[in-house]
Amino acid sequence: MQISEIELLPYRVGALMYVPALNTEIGEKLCNGTLPKLDSLAFCIEDSVTDFGVEAAETQLVKTLEYISANKPQRLPLLFVRVRNCAQLKKLPSFLGGLIGLLTGVILPKFNLSNAAEYCSLVGEINSGNAPLYIMPILESPCILNLETRKRTLISIRELLDGCRDYVLNVRVGAMDFCKIHGLRRAVDQSVYDIGVVRDVLTDILTVFSANYVVSAPVWEYFNGNDAWAVGLEKELRLDIANGFIGKTVIHPSQLLIVRKFLAPLREDFNDAKEILNWKDDSLGVAKSTAGNRMNEVATHQNWAKKILILSEIYGVRDANENTCLA
Repeated sequence: MQISEIELLPYRVGALMYVPALNTEIGEKLCNGTLPKLDSLAFCIEDSVTDFGVEAAETQLVKTLEYISANKPQRLPLLFVRVRNCAQLKKLPSFLGGLIGLLTGVILPKFNLSNAAEYCSLVGEINSGNAPLYIMPILESPCILNLETRKRTLISIRELLDGCRDYVLNVRVGAMDFCKIHGLRRAVDQSVYDIGVVRDVLTDILTVFSANYVVSAPVWEYFNGNDAWAVGLEKELRLDIANGFIGKTVIHPSQLLIVRKFLAPLREDFNDAKEILNWKDDSLGVAKSTAGNRMNEVATHQNWAKKILILSEIYGVRDANENTCLA
């Protein structure tokens, strides 16, 4: 199976780490290889910066990108900017200038029907005649959580994104915003799937988007302390994968290794995926798996197998008994 770079790119986002754009040290860390396991990084000018800090954050972002451009590191993660709103996206090319070429794309927070059409229009303008600047909209607004409006809202958002699909790299989910609306917060020994009102909206988002887009899982907010944070992250990652999420937002380097390991498919899945995509028997559509413990059905498991091979191309494979927990 030949996989093009365009097909691989949405999966390369992987573990996306957020840093405030005000961070004065991140440019040096990216250039000296301090974060070797980092797949992608978002310079955030939204929730991590107050209204009073926006101008300083924009100035520091320019300085950081200038530093990166001057030092030309051999390896860079995919770089993104999380803008505050449409107005900031509109002026991004002017205040970044040629530095915008260092970015893979922009993250669009609180993406909903009040701003989606304008965001998509701006993306078309920015990409006119230039190298692609991709978008990753975040679904996290109250109208998406609201049961009365959810279905129509999600379908309408998908229809708008379909109009600029060539530039949509990932669809992302802001589960903490959904928790905030109900005054909820998961404990370190719980996953987001234990919170019923959030689990239900995550399921609906996957139902609407995951057949045609890579959908990334919400952030895990614990990263330090006793062993429980890593155990909890592993628990949630298993459920992310089982439900169809690919990749995850992270907030601390300690989370990177665990997320990256779970992005690597199990060897058993990899072997079966290869067999399914290289099916030998034209007359028989079902066969015993390579390990002899489950059924492979060529028609049913095609899409699953393609995802497994794409992920293995980027992250390798892992054995079922491999220790993935840092604890």
